[in-house]
Amino acid sequence: MLIHNVITHLEELAPLAYAEEFDNVGLLVGDRNKPLTGVLVTLDTLESIVDEAIDNNCNLIVSFHPIIFKGLKKINGSNYVERVVLKAIKHDIAIYAIHTALDNSLQGVNDIICNTLGLENKKILLPQQGTIKKLTTYVPQKDADVLRLALFNSGAGTIGNYENCSFNTKGTGTFKGNEASDPKVGKRGEYRQEEETQISITFQKHLEGQILDALFKNHPYEEVAFEVTTLDNYNQHIGMGMVGELPNEMKTEDFLQYLKQKMNVSCLRHSNLNKDIVKRIAVLGGSGSFAITAAKSTKADVFVTADLKYHDFFSAEDKIILADIGHYESEQFTKTFLANYLSKKITNFAVVLSKINTNPVKYL
Repeated sequence: MLIHNVITHLEELAPLAYAEEFDNVGLLVGDRNKPLTGVLVTLDTLESIVDEAIDNNCNLIVSFHPIIFKGLKKINGSNYVERVVLKAIKHDIAIYAIHTALDNSLQGVNDIICNTLGLENKKILLPQQGTIKKLTTYVPQKDADVLRLALFNSGAGTIGNYENCSFNTKGTGTFKGNEASDPKVGKRGEYRQEEETQISITFQKHLEGQILDALFKNHPYEEVAFEVTTLDNYNQHIGMGMVGELPNEMKTEDFLQYLKQKMNVSCLRHSNLNKDIVKRIAVLGGSGSFAITAAKSTKADVFVTADLKYHDFFSAEDKIILADIGHYESEQFTKTFLANYLSKKITNFAVVLSKINTNPVKYL
């Protein structure tokens, strides 16, 4: 097995196409075509993590956070980022970061928090736009069923809980091939009318390559007429944060104690407790101040996130309770989730869960 094979499994879970534009995800260090010896899964990649990978004979580190975030103009070991990269290269260890690709995944970071808190009726808090595309093509009516099925098999036509979705219209296509053409219907130089079916079908943007490959391989014409457009629709299955409901209402103080216990938090910061009872909970792992307005718009009683600044708490405006549980604490279960996921996918190689707590924040 190659490192590339592990990366393929990771990108089936969290396609990099859905990572935030500011992020730096994917294979950051190393050669994807190297044979795999083992995988170490961590939240952060530090020098101690590289040492742990060496000790466990793992030549691939799968990290939630990217060790390289901003561009490196030199690598001489003058800071912890450069030292990590140097040590990884020296020992031929690859580093892969998944970060906001997993944040935006339906089964990612925020789903983990929801499941930890036992939330039900979960929905994406900030659905992404521009991630749904539509293919429109025209094919002879007798070939439409074969082409449509090939598109379905390549991943097109899935809308929420439904598969094999398309819209089809019958009409007449016209064409005339020049002297260099090789028409599959009619003759070159001959004006032709053909009864055709227009097929319109949507797909997730990360599948575009394989969708078009299926189109060209299964369309009978020499020149395939098609259009790909990007839709403005919000994607209800991809995006930041989630909102869900507790099975039963809880007193506010009881919920905050429950939150501390479930998320293994020693202390948390919160805004004014303006509600006696809470049920609807919004969550966003990591820095989530940008989603306060969205959380309020969902009528959530509490917004659980991290890295809130002093003035962010004023934004609650007594319409929601903001609960800051800490950055590391909000994402701490992610590495266990990834290790379990990879263990099921690559059963014949070691997937090691890092034993190192990389949280840089300490409490008295």
